Amino acid sequence: MNEHRPRIRVYGPAGYSILRDSLSLCFYIRHPHPVIMRGVLQSLETYLSAVGPGALGTYVDDDGYTQLLDDSGWKEIRRELLEDEWPMLALRDDDSNREDQYGFDYSGKPLGTPAPSLDGEPDASCMVGFWLPTEYLEEHGPDRLRELALQLAAPLPFCFGQVGLAFRGQLSLIGMRRKVREQCFRYPGMDIPDPSWHSWKLGTRVRGPSWLTFLGQPVLGELGGAAGLRSRLSSPGTTIQELEGERAVITLGPWPEAGDTEQGQTLPAYRELARVLEPWLYQEHRDFGSDFPPEDLRRWERRFLD
Repeated sequence: MNEHRPRIRVYGPAGYSILRDSLSLCFYIRHPHPVIMRGVLQSLETYLSAVGPGALGTYVDDDGYTQLLDDSGWKEIRRELLEDEWPMLALRDDDSNREDQYGFDYSGKPLGTPAPSLDGEPDASCMVGFWLPTEYLEEHGPDRLRELALQLAAPLPFCFGQVGLAFRGQLSLIGMRRKVREQCFRYPGMDIPDPSWHSWKLGTRVRGPSWLTFLGQPVLGELGGAAGLRSRLSSPGTTIQELEGERAVITLGPWPEAGDTEQGQTLPAYRELARVLEPWLYQEHRDFGSDFPPEDLRRWERRFLD
């Protein structure tokens, strides 16, 4: 096992990755798509500059089919982002890459406008998400990862964001959530993100702490801003950096840590931040059956609190 993370690799019959350790970078934004679309495009261009133009090679079209990201494909992505009212983008690795390393997701919504489909979804947000392989961290180091995260976040008026280690896989496959459940309690620093789902449910609440936890309004204001956070967080290695636009980022140590409860690595800095954020924590209300029973899901959500 790496000093900071476990190596998790599960492959399907055809040799394609269906579960692996990864890096998730995700931001939730309570502004309508037309207001933020230029910032989203800027973040995507920053990501492509960091990973190289060939990292993403396919996208999922409106009918659910995989298409190539050639010149015409990129033209379509740009058109959807700048012209569609509800752009839902899913960009992935080249088909030849079986490791499921890179990715970009965007869920844009016409928030604050008459939109019948948003009835009953008062907690909807726009969501911008990026994936990186953990090999990126090993090659470039945590300082470069943090720098990239700040560059991605800069044009986004987020209310919440998080960057850190995560399980990445095809969790809709039968038995996959069971495989995650078998390991997630051992490695509490690894998130189980589902950003498309959470873009409908999170609202102004926050999820559990990550290596980088980005806070905007209203939560940051209710905590007393960056100064209020500094007065509550004292773990060695925890830093709070103010960002433009009444935002801040909390960094929990020099590296993203998975922890390991079997080795007594319970991530005390993460636990301290979880206690500070507890009044605003989002609680999941889904039933995955025996693969991940509700009582286990609740226990995992409170892994840094109980």
